[in-house]
Amino acid sequence: MDKKLRFGILGCAGIAIKDVMPAIQKSEYGVLAAIASRNLEKSKSVAEQFGITTAYGSYEELIEDKSIEAVYIPLPNHLHKEWAIRAMEAGKHVLCEKPIAMDSAEAAEMAAVAKRKGVVLAEAFMYRHHPRWHRIKEIIASGELGQLRLIRGSFTYNNAEDLDNIRLRPEWGGGSIYDVGCYPISAARFILGQEPEAVTVHGQFSDKHYGVDMMAAGILEFADGLALTFDCGMWTEHRQLLEIVGSEGRIDIPHAFTVGDEEDASYTVTIRGESRVEGREDKADPYTWEVDDLAKAVFGIQPQRFTPEDAVQGMRVLEAALASAREHRRISLK
Repeated sequence: MDKKLRFGILGCAGIAIKDVMPAIQKSEYGVLAAIASRNLEKSKSVAEQFGITTAYGSYEELIEDKSIEAVYIPLPNHLHKEWAIRAMEAGKHVLCEKPIAMDSAEAAEMAAVAKRKGVVLAEAFMYRHHPRWHRIKEIIASGELGQLRLIRGSFTYNNAEDLDNIRLRPEWGGGSIYDVGCYPISAARFILGQEPEAVTVHGQFSDKHYGVDMMAAGILEFADGLALTFDCGMWTEHRQLLEIVGSEGRIDIPHAFTVGDEEDASYTVTIRGESRVEGREDKADPYTWEVDDLAKAVFGIQPQRFTPEDAVQGMRVLEAALASAREHRRISLK
């Protein structure tokens, strides 16, 4: 197929420059067509770096560009709703960084606009698009692990000294739950194909870091006694893992969420004490798959893999997790 989806990038965020823009360039169905920044010199510099012909000094100019078919939004969380809606109202498809919004009400508003305008709105949880997850879900569905009993996930890193970081702005949707706790929470919902019934989270909030949750640990209760136990943090040693535990075996997935082209995508399957390693050859950039999956949905090649409704449900869980940590109580999601 010769057609390419023409992407415009709203902002020069690190994740755009390091991960998503190179992914669009490598993708089968996407092409970088424009970039916008509130600083024209900055957007021109990034445009030159990537060989983009069009650079704008405002987000509005890019939104008004009728040649742009899709917009990628890597802006801070509190700006997601405004600019996603403005792009969709202009008839553009939207790939919006996670979490898609500040809360489920915002996410629902965004989903409603996407439906009304007939455009594709996708939340950029790139890990789900990596091809190894198809195989992992096959193993689970085969019954090889027996009855699923537990999912355990961790995602932590340390940027506690970077006091100017936008992740430390509570009014901008900062904090560890929204930044990295969202990954094991998303993975549990994805693996189980269901929503949790309740959530209980204990958080460590720091006055030095403007009151955001710098660390959190919690449990999500699913039907039939299944649970996700997770921890996340922004002031501890880097850790990243997901463990799927069944009555007869388990799957251990290091680099569960940020595995890239050159990183080890392998995982270990252990059945009754016997272990094997799979996924060594799964060299794939999940960002590229994410871009192509959106484009395929736009072009009608395949249905959208993860719908706006899924993003709304995910925000329900995230806002409940943060509320539970702040209020020291179990929150029912039934």
